Amino acid sequence: MKDQVIKNIIDTHLNKWVEDELNKLPIEIDPAMAGPVNEDDDDWNTWLPIPSTVTDAEIEDFEKQLGHKLPGDYKTFLKHRHFYELQIGEVSFCSHPVNTWRADLAEKIFEGYPTKYLLDKGYIPFADWSDWGLLCFDTNRNQQDHNYPVVLWDHELADEVEDRLMIFMTWQ
Repeated sequence: MKDQVIKNIIDTHLNKWVEDELNKLPIEIDPAMAGPVNEDDDDWNTWLPIPSTVTDAEIEDFEKQLGHKLPGDYKTFLKHRHFYELQIGEVSFCSHPVNTWRADLAEKIFEGYPTKYLLDKGYIPFADWSDWGLLCFDTNRNQQDHNYPVVLWDHELADEVEDRLMIFMTWQ
């Protein structure tokens, strides 16, 4: 039941993105996600969300690289759709393209802000909050079931986090 709610939230927002024709970027789009070509707009390419190809084995391998298990709800999120952009309210999720999702997520976690402020303290970033912070899983809590609370990390207050959500994807 909860998995379907998460999928519905994702689909609702991605469908709105496509309906409003916001699914265009000035980058090369993976052919598996390429939308119709717009001859009038040579610099911008259309992308379409597609069913995810992420497997449990790929997630397990990524968890080993990360050193932490991911929450079940977030695994549902990763295994539902591929997209280039997804924004829900103030939350902008890490790009999740079909062939580079893992590299994109690893870049946000390992090469974004210094790990001494985030990963080394048990915070796994997965999305941007507005234009000033990151949403992170707080792996210091709920370690048994990996259903970590979501905290907001502000780059201006690098040694502090603020509780945001007790469960991933509890907003719409």
